[in-house]
Formats: sequence, C-alpha cells, structure tokens
Amino acid sequence: MSLTDKAIEQIRELIRTGALPPGSKLPPEPDLAAQLGLSRNLAREAVKALAVARILEVRRGDGTYVTSLQPSLLLEGLGGAVELLQGDSVALQDLMEVRRLLEPVATALAATRISEDQLAEVKWHLDAMREACEDVERLNAHDAAFHRAVVSATGNESLLALLEGISGRTLRARIWRGLVDTQAAGRTLAEHEAIFEALAARDATLSQAAALLHVSNTERWLKEHLRSAEVLPAGTTAG
Repeated sequence: MSLTDKAIEQIRELIRTGALPPGSKLPPEPDLAAQLGLSRNLAREAVKALAVARILEVRRGDGTYVTSLQPSLLLEGLGGAVELLQGDSVALQDLMEVRRLLEPVATALAATRISEDQLAEVKWHLDAMREACEDVERLNAHDAAFHRAVVSATGNESLLALLEGISGRTLRARIWRGLVDTQAAGRTLAEHEAIFEALAARDATLSQAAALLHVSNTERWLKEHLRSAEVLPAGTTAG
C-alpha cells in the first residue's frame, strides 16, 4: 500500500468504528494529521480521495464532513463506470448477465412487499410507456422509472443502487432504439405488462418468472445486436 492508501484506510477505520459517524465533522486538517500520525499533505490527499468516493464532503469555508453513507450515494459512481463501458461488448454482456441474476429475484421480493401506492406508480409508468409508442426518449425514461419503482418496492436501497448502476442510461436507450426500429417494442411492452400483473397479484414466483423472461429477451437482443455490429464493414454502424 502507498502512504496515501494507508492514510485513506486510517480515516475509513475511524468511520467504520463509529469514531466519525455519518454527518459528523472531521477535525481541522492539522489536528487530523496529528491524530493519525500523518503529514498534512497525506491527510489532505486522503480527504480528497474519500470526497471523490462520496464518503466525505468538503464544504468550503465550513470544513469536512462524513456523508450520509447511504448506498445510493456510495454506489453513485457505478452508473458512470457503466457508461464508460458502452464500447466494450464483452463488458456489456457481463452487465446484462448480472442484471439477469439480480433483477428477477428483486422483482419477486417486491411482489411480497409492494404497497398500493407503489403499485400505482409502477402502473403509471407502464401506461406512459404505452402512450410513448415510438418516442424512444420517453420510452427510455419511463422504462427506467418502471424498473426503479419495482426494485424500490423491495425497500432494499443497496439492491436498488446496484441495479440502477448496472442498467446504464445509454445502454437502455440503445436497446429501445433498436426495439422500435425492428418493431419489437410491442413485445417488450407486453413483458412489462406481465411483470405488473404478477406484482398486482402479489405472486412472487410469477413476478420472478416474468422479470426473468423480460431480462433474458433483452439480453438475447443485445447479444444479437452486438454480433451483427461486429460483422458490419468498418465505418458502419448497426443503426
């Protein structure tokens, strides 16, 4: 480990042990450095790194604070990493595989916990998707919101943050654009309707099966799309 890594680990340990709980203010830089036996420069570099990771928040003129440490905040960077992987076909397929492993189980869990208000939110986004028809941007926005509402109903913030991160806004738009172009959007909407109906019935097994079918079909479409793109002549795209 580098000296900076060791300094980061020392501050993380203070947070883990509760010496610096969420929302607490760190000592001034000279005091923090002395407390940890570090140079001020190392303490400063460690704080900067932890701020980038959303573990600390530097408030100019006020000091440095431990963030809420909520999963949605700490896993925020995952979505940005996924966006950077758009040109890597193997990575995209890996991400879809992870989604296939997690989302059906999450949907089954949602079926046992979803409230009437949460179910109404899922339906609202489903209706909006039907109305959007061939408007890819609207379809994409309500598709993402549909799945977010479903997973949110589990009450598991870590699961929600993970699935939102690996879905990827650009990838989702790319898929919808391809579905609209190939007139397969109707089938995909029907898959969303099946998920909603299973949730409304509070049937965990059926909800899991409906979500698995939907994600598996999306995964198959993506693989076929990536395969066709690979065989196109240089300088062309798959559409």
